[in-house]
Amino acid sequence: MFFCSSFLLNAESLTGKMSVFKGSDLCNLAENTLTYLNRGAVFDSKAIHGGQLNQYQFDLAQVKSTLKFICQTYREDVRAGRQSRLHDPAFIANNFQQVHWQPDLKLAHNIAKQTKNQAKKNLLNRIPTDKILLTKYYTKLVHAQFDKTNEFNHALYQLPFDEQGLSQSQAMAQKDTLTRFKFTRQQVMQGALDVPALAKPILWLTESGLHDAMLQGTAVVKEDEKTHYFNVHRNNGINYDYAINKDQQARYWYFKKVPGILGYGIEPEDKIQVIPQVTVAGNVAQLGLGKLIMLSYKNASGELINRLVILADQGGAFDNNNFQLDLLTGSYYGWSDYHKANKHLPDFVKATILLKK
Repeated sequence: MFFCSSFLLNAESLTGKMSVFKGSDLCNLAENTLTYLNRGAVFDSKAIHGGQLNQYQFDLAQVKSTLKFICQTYREDVRAGRQSRLHDPAFIANNFQQVHWQPDLKLAHNIAKQTKNQAKKNLLNRIPTDKILLTKYYTKLVHAQFDKTNEFNHALYQLPFDEQGLSQSQAMAQKDTLTRFKFTRQQVMQGALDVPALAKPILWLTESGLHDAMLQGTAVVKEDEKTHYFNVHRNNGINYDYAINKDQQARYWYFKKVPGILGYGIEPEDKIQVIPQVTVAGNVAQLGLGKLIMLSYKNASGELINRLVILADQGGAFDNNNFQLDLLTGSYYGWSDYHKANKHLPDFVKATILLKK
């Protein structure tokens, strides 16, 4: 059960400023997400559906119409040589239904009781009744080597040899015999895949770099004039445990080299190419992929900011989680450069799902 009604449908004017996003980025992400939705529920019933939260049921056709309308509006404004109406609060209020999100505080408080991480406990207990927790994630710029060294001695592995060529459904039918499901992250880090060789290492990281890559889901390596992208492929079937720290997680992800930053999808070749600052990860299984969401908060000057994002990614932390979204902020080497670029962003925001009228 939720703390209170999770959604309240309203038709009302907007205050504040529509900013901190580019219409071009929002349009590109909308099209990428719509392409995935058009594959149909037969392809991916987990994500391709209208979605719901408590009593409110979304309609998939309306979700698709909303994504199409974003690009239609953006392109009409470009052709007309005018400022994008996506940055006009009155236009947003007149053309979209506003579905306000209230967090599942009961779940958040239960998790807070279980975790030993005091900072996480404090954060979960401070979620307001009318706002959600906004965490942030980034693609990990990693210091790495393509060959093992004394310093870089923990590998990201490709899918094990005994699973190469198998579809996801074929692999699940054979999971009792496959290497992928046999080892925890700690066992892999201790060399369980090495003798005999059960999988091919594709990148070597430090211990902390490995845990960061597992958490972020992407590893980005800059080599001279080239940038290499590695994305999560399939995991060992162990659930993410929200109550413990990242270096204690038993879940291990196998990775694959990919052409860019990828978000939600069953296989790397099917995943949505996502864009920083307009992408959020969340509870795709319940909300449904492709929701246009307005995040509202006050900046350091006290000005109300409304920014538009699209639900185009997920993560293990969002299973049954209806109190949080995760904003893709960019690519960084670590906490220091990430924090410098994003310290102005709040922990809690008002979230409103927008649907084309």
